[in-house]
Amino acid sequence: MLFDSHCHVHEADAGYAAETDSRNRWRKGGIVDAQPVLQRARDAGIEGMITVGTTLVDSEFAVAFAQRYDDVWSSIGLHPHEARHYAGQAELLQRFAALATAQRVVAVGECGLDYYYDNSPRDQQRSVLEFQLDLAVHHGLPVVFHVREAFDDLWPIIDNFRGLRGVVHSFTANTAVLDKVLSRGLYVGLNGIMTFTKDTDQLAAARAVPLDGLMVETDAPFLTPAPLRGKMCEPQHVAVTAQFLSGLRGEPVEEFSQATTANARTLFGCV
Repeated sequence: MLFDSHCHVHEADAGYAAETDSRNRWRKGGIVDAQPVLQRARDAGIEGMITVGTTLVDSEFAVAFAQRYDDVWSSIGLHPHEARHYAGQAELLQRFAALATAQRVVAVGECGLDYYYDNSPRDQQRSVLEFQLDLAVHHGLPVVFHVREAFDDLWPIIDNFRGLRGVVHSFTANTAVLDKVLSRGLYVGLNGIMTFTKDTDQLAAARAVPLDGLMVETDAPFLTPAPLRGKMCEPQHVAVTAQFLSGLRGEPVEEFSQATTANARTLFGCV
């Protein structure tokens, strides 16, 4: 019993034509069809997953992909790297907003701020994030946050949105940041990074997250957990990360798996 709360499995689909980092990673790994990926996840006991969009076209495909399967749901998002393509583009943003009411859409994101790469100007990252937060609150959808070296700017933005729910995906910060995440009622998503990081602050935060505030994810096809480094990351590998994290935290893996699955289903409304 496990749930992958963040992956990009739709980009493994044979019908996916856009040139993206995820799609190219899947193809480089020899995966040209999502069906075997999904089946391997089911065989490993993964009972559901969220496939996450990062652009308008990517989100549209993620929605269509999720609508084909009972164990896949979609999140629609405009990644902060892509903000420069959408800031001030009313027609594109309107088209994106229309996806929020589509079947199998359970969240908005991944969206947020990324000051590590700064692939888009920071003011555009902030404006596109605010648009997505407004959309999420309007439709009662949780948010999947991507934040790198930008938490100080994130807090005043999200504090302006009452009723906001969500998860900080791929959390790698310290316990001080963790406290601010939890105080806002947000969940924490941990992935394969935790299995190979040497950062003691990151590991301390992973231990400190309350079990009822935690989700486990893969970010497939990225961030393959140890000891599988060098291999393609797939949703099935959420089981490897869960095994590691439960040991790190001193919790039975069955209890850990049931709790994180329940958390994901609760936040995203996946029933």
